[in-house]
Formats: sequence, structure tokens, C-alpha cells
Amino acid sequence: MKPATVSLLSVLSASACSDAPAEPRVQDIVASEKAKQLAQQHIIVDTHIDVPYRLEYRYEDVTKATEKGEFDLPRAQQGGLNAAFMSIYTPPALEDEPGEHRYGPKAMADLLIDRVEAIVGRAPNDFGLAYTVKDVQDNFAAGKVSLPLGMENGSPIEGDLANLEHFYKRGVRYITLAHSESNHISDSSYSDDKHWEGLSPFGKDLVKAMNEMGVMIDISHVSDQAFFQVMELSTAPVIASHSSLRHFTPGMERNMSDEMLSALKDNGGVIQINFGSYFLTNEAYQWDEIKAKKVDAFIKEHKLAQDDKKVKEFEANYLAQNPYPFASINDVLDHIDRTVEIAGIDYVGIGSDYDGVGDSLPTGLKDVSSFPNLVEGLIQRGYSDEDIAKILGQNLIRVWQQVEDVAAKSTLAS
Repeated sequence: MKPATVSLLSVLSASACSDAPAEPRVQDIVASEKAKQLAQQHIIVDTHIDVPYRLEYRYEDVTKATEKGEFDLPRAQQGGLNAAFMSIYTPPALEDEPGEHRYGPKAMADLLIDRVEAIVGRAPNDFGLAYTVKDVQDNFAAGKVSLPLGMENGSPIEGDLANLEHFYKRGVRYITLAHSESNHISDSSYSDDKHWEGLSPFGKDLVKAMNEMGVMIDISHVSDQAFFQVMELSTAPVIASHSSLRHFTPGMERNMSDEMLSALKDNGGVIQINFGSYFLTNEAYQWDEIKAKKVDAFIKEHKLAQDDKKVKEFEANYLAQNPYPFASINDVLDHIDRTVEIAGIDYVGIGSDYDGVGDSLPTGLKDVSSFPNLVEGLIQRGYSDEDIAKILGQNLIRVWQQVEDVAAKSTLAS
């Protein structure tokens, strides 16, 4: 999920954005029968789907076909998605402004976990919770879509390691240490205020505790300094649950540099490529940056609130005059290719950010039914069936299993 200051989701209604011209820069890739077969044959793991927060403000029953969003059961089954990490996202404001909101970070996270459990409760024959790698494999064998949990923003830990255990018991299997603002754990890549110069003292303790507990450390959103400190501290592989490559978006700290990719390889971790156009091409990145500045200037000039009707009208007019430059499947493939070139085939996977990047998704990859199109692109670029299986899910499963193994050894040692 992108920070609210630049997210299309926060500035454009779905209908307004859907009406925008969306001419692909290259011809869309359409799945062949082989691609469709591979998508059904192999476990597909997507480590970042923002369904719980989406349903907080626009509820739909995702056990059935839905009108909005990018995820529901029929589309997941069509696309071959087998393990969809549900993002337990808490806005930074819940930590920054205690007492000003209905929920604190921990309460909000618990609420969103309740929502995921309710999804499984409504369709127990189609969905299954997944606390371990074996759960994912068993659900796959039973024809169920696994819904493991990842916490986006570590704010719900609230400075208490007991809360790490609490959320582990509730099923959280990765934690994104920060989000769009620095928090009590880590500096954020988006934040100008990097007062910790990486991780906080508590954040360093949390990294060690996550290793011991068996929770994957997610370095998406953290600052470069925090990333390299995690690399030094973690005894288990880490993930970037929904990041892409800075090579294609110069100056975007939210994406990973080549140096970081090399360090991630040495750590044994995996980068899960984000599908948002903003993360994929410099054209889309610059469009968002320029638009955000113009919107901010308009708000300040007219002394308006972010949600004022006049602001929304300004945004809609801006979009009409400056159509959004959507990325394509080929841009996603370029990020995968470069990751393989720098780090290797064993260190890349899928972290789409569906339901988290508004309507900025690439042509041909608009929802979870689209994974066969991505598989077709991989086939066309010469990836073997074995390599495709790694990208789709085996690499992430390997990391998850290693994190479980490190935790098991820690338990035995104690």
C-alpha cells in the first residue's frame, strides 16, 4: 500500500480513475493454455493483498464475486492464487495521534484479523487460514485458498514484545516494520524524519524476537539504514513483501537498490515484486509525485481539508487533463528479469499490492484472475517451468520454512 499522500486510492474515486484513458505502451500479454495450466498446477503465493482494510470502508463479501476491488474467491480461483497474504494494515496516524481515533493500532489490527477469520468462517470449504508452510500445502491439496496474515506497519506491537506473541498466536507471519511514516520501531523510506537513523533500540530487539518467534521480517517501507541494520541483525532470511526495483524509479527510496538486492541474496531472503505502476516505471512515479505536489499546493492555497469536495474536483480535472501512464505486464517482467540478473532466480516472487494501489495497476494485471497472463509473460521471456514455479511461490515458501526452522532451533536452544 502506498502512503496516503501520493496514493491514487486516496485522491481518485474508482469510477473517475476507471474512466481515464489507459492505452498500453506495449501489447498486452494474453495467457496461453499452458500458462493457465501452470497457474493451476503450482502454488501461487502473493504476499500482499489489502483486502481487510478495503473491507473496513467498503464492505463486500469476498467469498462471492464482488463489484469492487481486485480480490474475491471466484477471481482467485480463476487466477490460480493459492496463498493470499491478507494485509493487516494500520495507518500511521493511529500511533502518531493517540486518543484521536476510534481504535489504537493494536485494536485495529485485531479487528482486521477478526475480519479475515470471518471470511474463512463463511466459506470454510473454499478458504483456509494458514499459520505454517504445511498449512498452505495442505490447503492447496484440499483445493482451498489459504489466507495467511501479514502485518503492514509494526505499530500494533506498541513497544511491547508481549504483543508480538499475541499477534503470532493470532496468525501473523510477517511484520512490515514501518509504513509511510517512521514509527517506534523503524524509520520509514517515505519519511523525512529519520530520527532513529535506522532501527530504534526497541526495533533491534524486535528483529531478534521475530527470529526467535518465527515471524518473517518485512523490510518493505523501511529506510535504507534500517534495511542494512536488519541485514546485520537477522539470523533468518527476510522478505520485501511488496517492493520493486529502484533501478527503474531513480530516487524512489521505497524501492530496492541493486546493493540492497545483493544484500538480500546474501541473507537468503526474497523480494516480492509490487504491481503498482508507481513502483514499476519512472513515468508513473513522476506523474504521482507531480500530481501530489499540485494537489498539496491547491489545498494550501484555498485552505481546504484533504477530503473537501473541491479537492476531489481538482484531482478529477487533473486526471482528465493528464491521463495516468499505466505500466504493463512487461514492466513487471523487467523487474523480475533484473532481480534474477542481480540476485538470482531464487530471490524473487509476487507481492502485488492488490487492493492497495488504487487503480494504478498495469494493463493485463488488473486483479487476481490475471496471474496466468504473468505466467505467459515469463514463458515468453524464456523462463523454464521450474523457474516459473519458484517465482510464483516456491521462493517465498522456502524463506518461510527457513524462518520456521530458525525459530524451532531457538526454542530448542532455550
